[in-house]
Amino acid sequence: MYAFSAGEGRRSTIDADAGLDLNYGAAKGVQLTATLPLSFSHVPGEGWRGGSGDVELGVKYRFLHDEKAGVAIAIFPRVILPTAAHSPGERTRLLLPVWAEKDFAGGTSLFGGGGFTLNPGSGNRDFWQAGIAVTQDMGRTLSLGAEITRQGADQQGGTAQTRAGLGSILRLSEHASILLSGGPTWADHRTGYHFYLALGLTR
Repeated sequence: MYAFSAGEGRRSTIDADAGLDLNYGAAKGVQLTATLPLSFSHVPGEGWRGGSGDVELGVKYRFLHDEKAGVAIAIFPRVILPTAAHSPGERTRLLLPVWAEKDFAGGTSLFGGGGFTLNPGSGNRDFWQAGIAVTQDMGRTLSLGAEITRQGADQQGGTAQTRAGLGSILRLSEHASILLSGGPTWADHRTGYHFYLALGLTR
């Protein structure tokens, strides 16, 4: 379970979510996921507004896991339901990605992947997205990482989006960790920012 806050913005304009990301290992190689957010936004001159966010439901299936080679590959289809209070008229979206990971000696991991999002609705367009990240264990309690992602335009007349970020995982105990990341976002010919902060709990 992750209690998280995530968002993106430019100057004082911001769109953010806060909520719970629930994950359950239903069977070997199978993970069920539900993301339950509240959404917040701020626009200069209009102030803050908030309400329910878009609920996400997904199933991750790891169809390849070679521990000796340090390789894992999974599919992770995800449905994004139009439950946000401030986005009436939106329709259900579907993300169809493939993810892969390679672990190396010395605590280094390289992982990434991409997929296609079906994004119906007036003015919307389907789009591709992809990303890659590398992490390094700095000891038993700390990991550092860097990532870069690319997403195609999700609206007619829109532009692609590129994100770069640095992050870390701090393990507080056997069952609790703090995860954080952030960095610049380049979209619509402008530079903004994005962030993620979470408390992760396992049993």
